[in-house]
Amino acid sequence: MDANQTRQGILFALAAYFIWGIAPVYFKLIQQVPADEILTHRVIWSFLFMLVLISLGRHWPKVRAACRNPKKLLLLAVTAVLVGGNWLLFIWAVNNHHMLEASLGYFINPLVNILLGMLFLGERFRRMQWFAVALAFTGVLVQLWQFGSLPIVALGLAFSFAFYGLLRKKIAIDAQTGMLVETLWLLPVAAIYLFLIADSPTSQLSNNPWSLNLLLVAAGIITTVPLLFFTAAATRLRLSTLGFFQYLGPTMMLLLATTFYGETIGLDKLVTFGFIWAALGLFTLDALYTQRILR
Repeated sequence: MDANQTRQGILFALAAYFIWGIAPVYFKLIQQVPADEILTHRVIWSFLFMLVLISLGRHWPKVRAACRNPKKLLLLAVTAVLVGGNWLLFIWAVNNHHMLEASLGYFINPLVNILLGMLFLGERFRRMQWFAVALAFTGVLVQLWQFGSLPIVALGLAFSFAFYGLLRKKIAIDAQTGMLVETLWLLPVAAIYLFLIADSPTSQLSNNPWSLNLLLVAAGIITTVPLLFFTAAATRLRLSTLGFFQYLGPTMMLLLATTFYGETIGLDKLVTFGFIWAALGLFTLDALYTQRILR
């Protein structure tokens, strides 16, 4: 990676994680809408938003090239399922008072990125990185052993998004084209569910106040913009480096959950958070030391 690409990747990563960090505020504004229904709006409006972006940027030749590659199309179907599941789990967690566990999931994610980078991309573990991953694994085991519970939401978010980032990096397709194809894969299911199956007080748009409908339409922007930033960063940075920037998002979520939304950190999660934070601290020190040596 040259210096210019690295700088661009850092800026894209910071923008993505900042928006994700404040995203729970948006979902709290529409918490009266069921999570699966919000997901369908995210898919439908994201697809339409991507059509506009692709047209304005005149990127249709890239879309046509991608459509001529069956392997990429099938891999994008897999990433569509991964990101759709991640969206649904995150929305449910935020609107059912599990924002702290969602925050924990995104603290774990950088360490999962390190593991996947070693297993699938040939990125080598240094000694401190091994110790950091071991600490994180220990934190999850302590919660299971001492408190008889697993942070299912946190682990689901961490692994689904880590595998999404890994596959998008291996597909090597530009952010806008990839996002358009992913939402196109999800669009039929979302449309059928919203217009033919969903039966809730908010499922009929004509019966909703205009302010709620505007917020639902905004789901396309809230979803698409940070994901475009993320995928743009993923193609410019090492997967392990990309994980470093994810501290921003979960830290903001943690502060929102405890300061504004009345969630408290129980002893089980406090223990796990402690191990994860220690692991991330080691990872950060290792990254800083390695950069200093390379200079």
